[in-house]
Amino acid sequence: MDRVQFTFTDGEESVEFFVLEQTKVGGNSYLLVTEEEQGDSECFILKELEEVDGEDIYDIVEDEVELQAVSKVFEELLEDINIEM
Repeated sequence: MDRVQFTFTDGEESVEFFVLEQTKVGGNSYLLVTEEEQGDSECFILKELEEVDGEDIYDIVEDEVELQAVSKVFEELLEDINIEM
């Protein structure tokens, strides 16, 4: 499982996530990430917004319709997970 360091837009804080899966839906790229490498934990769906200076910019998906649609895709890709809203 890949581990990725994300830096907030203020450039001061960062957080490390484990990437469970990535996919494209409707021409947009999404990542399913979690803070824990194993076991049950909270997960987030991140949407790629743009690329700046060779680095991808992601934001947490908060729109309910988009979140539900992309969650279903990730659940199909990863048969052993269940994403609860």
